[in-house]
Amino acid sequence: MAAAKNVYQLPESHNSVPRHGVLTLFGYGIQVFIDRGHLSIEDGIGTERYRYRLPRIGHGLRRLVVIGSDGMVSLAALRWLADQDVAFVMLDRDGSVLVTTGPVRASDARLRRAQALASQSGTAIRVARELIDKKLAGQEQVARHKLLAPENAAAIHRYRSELAEAETPERVRLIESQAASAYWAAWRTLTITFPRKDEARVPDHWRVFGARISPLTGSPRLAANPANAILNYLYAVLESESRLAAASLGLDPGIGVLHVDAPYRDSLACDLMEPVRAQIDAFLLDWVSREPLKREWFFEQRDGNCRLRGSFAAQLSETAPTWGRAVAPFAEWVAQSLRTPGRKPASKDQTVPTRLTQRRRGEGRGNEFVPSSPIAQRPPKICAVCGVSLKRGRYCGTCASEVSREKLIAFGPVARVTAQSEEAQKARTETQKIHAAEIRLWIDSGSRTQVDETTYLTKVQPKLASVTVSAISLALRISEPYARDIRAGRRRPHLRHWQALAKLIRIDASD
Repeated sequence: MAAAKNVYQLPESHNSVPRHGVLTLFGYGIQVFIDRGHLSIEDGIGTERYRYRLPRIGHGLRRLVVIGSDGMVSLAALRWLADQDVAFVMLDRDGSVLVTTGPVRASDARLRRAQALASQSGTAIRVARELIDKKLAGQEQVARHKLLAPENAAAIHRYRSELAEAETPERVRLIESQAASAYWAAWRTLTITFPRKDEARVPDHWRVFGARISPLTGSPRLAANPANAILNYLYAVLESESRLAAASLGLDPGIGVLHVDAPYRDSLACDLMEPVRAQIDAFLLDWVSREPLKREWFFEQRDGNCRLRGSFAAQLSETAPTWGRAVAPFAEWVAQSLRTPGRKPASKDQTVPTRLTQRRRGEGRGNEFVPSSPIAQRPPKICAVCGVSLKRGRYCGTCASEVSREKLIAFGPVARVTAQSEEAQKARTETQKIHAAEIRLWIDSGSRTQVDETTYLTKVQPKLASVTVSAISLALRISEPYARDIRAGRRRPHLRHWQALAKLIRIDASD
């Protein structure tokens, strides 16, 4: 009798959660229940099952995230999570928040009454202007310094300057939409790379960021390519964190100041998201500019909607604490602004507790509060050829040898030293020392470039496309890959090189 191909195995058991405190469940037959005082969790797909058994003491759990809707969560488990101040979040892969629960707090009736009357008191428009001002400031920085699109950044700055005169939420929303058109226009040509082995299976429209508006819905929902699908999902994670922040401070997540009231939407949570969106955009941009995306992380439905695989969505969910820390100071500022209409200092009985940032506790101890700049967990690093997971470097050992052989065939004996060898690492170290010495010498000599940042971004960099990579490499004494990135605008050289690049394309910096 032939052996069965698939043999059921007991779920792999764990008694601890990842250090970041986020546990993400996906698959089929998810179970969350209480067993003898422990939180028992099981998830997975097919025979690949995982089980967690967490005690009430020392579990380290901060967020329990469920992706999908196939399974069971008991009422006792929800009570266990509430007792342990653990947030429960249920997300869909299409970028929508299904359920969010957090630590239970006593409701502040005075604060909610002030929130409901914010439109009449004039607080709503002041808060809306401030939140969108922070959002546009972040978008301007991303467009100018990461996308290298100074014209788009200037347009965003111009729209941002009009916010001070906006007297209605409708006017604020119009300014925001105009700035968004300029901002997302700078993203259209962003190239998305995949490992070499996946290129034959990747649709053409997945290779660029394209339009932020999906052709399926006329809105960002139901993205048609991986980059926009990732952005939608990260925004969903941010929305869940915004809901939790609002509820923790005693606010009603559904009563917004900018977004209009709509069924099945927490408008205030959408308001609190706005200043943090640019941080997520920068996170995604840094990721796709440096690392390829793996084809198996995504699947395409019959209507063209691009969705995330469960395992990949789980990795993105691990960034939740980062976005929670980013939204916390804005949520506390909004709560205090609603509690204290106008610009008068708050009296003692009008002070809103800073539960999220612990700002007042630190100030009471004589410490100055400095807003944190949270850094999200690094995205997965994979080999640029085969797509296997890496801890560092660009290629795995096998592919590094293959790439070196290809270079050997193309360029001859010069490429005999592989990128991962000890000789290559020593050569890179020596090159870095030379460049560091040149920078120190340039600074000590008091040299100043005649090409400022605006001239470089508007006159020099756009015209580098007409210069060969080898010419840039020789002029600056840098490697050809680095010269290729400079010509494409992906990297910006040290300002001591700007003068040489201006001469290379025959631009007079004094003009």
